[in-house]
Amino acid sequence: MAPLPQSSAENGPDDIRPLRCYVKGVCVPMPDPDLLSIVSVISERLGEQGLLVVSTGAGMSRESGIPTFRGAEGVWRRQRAEDVATPEAFHQHPRLFWEFNDHLRQLCHEAAPNAGHLALAQLEQRLLPTQSMGLITQNIDRLHERAGSTHVLHLHGDCRRVVCPHCGFCDDEYPVPAPEYPPSCACGSLLRPDIVLFGEALPEEALTESFELAERCEVMWVVGSSVNVQPTASLPFVALEHGALVVEINPEATILTTEATYSIGSTAAKILPALVSALLERPNQNRGPSCP
Repeated sequence: MAPLPQSSAENGPDDIRPLRCYVKGVCVPMPDPDLLSIVSVISERLGEQGLLVVSTGAGMSRESGIPTFRGAEGVWRRQRAEDVATPEAFHQHPRLFWEFNDHLRQLCHEAAPNAGHLALAQLEQRLLPTQSMGLITQNIDRLHERAGSTHVLHLHGDCRRVVCPHCGFCDDEYPVPAPEYPPSCACGSLLRPDIVLFGEALPEEALTESFELAERCEVMWVVGSSVNVQPTASLPFVALEHGALVVEINPEATILTTEATYSIGSTAAKILPALVSALLERPNQNRGPSCP
């Protein structure tokens, strides 16, 4: 099993165990055995035919070097992401729009999956054949796929892919960096990254499937999400309403923290390897390839 996060006088702030754990709204100490107890409850709830849904937000990729682009991290050349990643910016200031978005595309292209991404991919591959896993992400970086996850619902799109709003042209592997700012389609219109810009609606098909998963799952993990952007923020609460066990993993408190079944105050790369390893080593589970 991967080592659980440890705490000692010799360790720096990046090595400490989870900062907090809420159990059904009550803050409790978090020694190692309690993490194993959480794993035991997760395993029992999943049973042999359960559905685990993992919902990941910007914090999932932060340890891969990709900033959240909100708050202090959202300032780029003294421009807020909320101002340059919009439909209005695309139409009115296309060069500035593309300079910002291609900067983001290059960050995503150069980043590598962290230990949390790899742990989730391992979990998907080794679930019981009768169990299933759904992975919902708000991230546009493809790091889940690059880690080995195969079934990923993208709620905010994919920054590597570009589309033409006029003729429908699509390129899944558009060059990074873009050959020019702003790049043009063969039809003469401007291309744009296939991402959800500030102020745009989420893709209906992916959103509908995400809520269906939230209603059906036995267990949901919410990893690195601020839980403050609708409609995605509603997913864990829908899961709770339908009787699911919800585990939040986030170093910062959110509106979900005191509502989740468990809330672990740690980051994805620190806690997911230990959580996944402990789950896969449960003695009553014979693990194999995951079902499609």
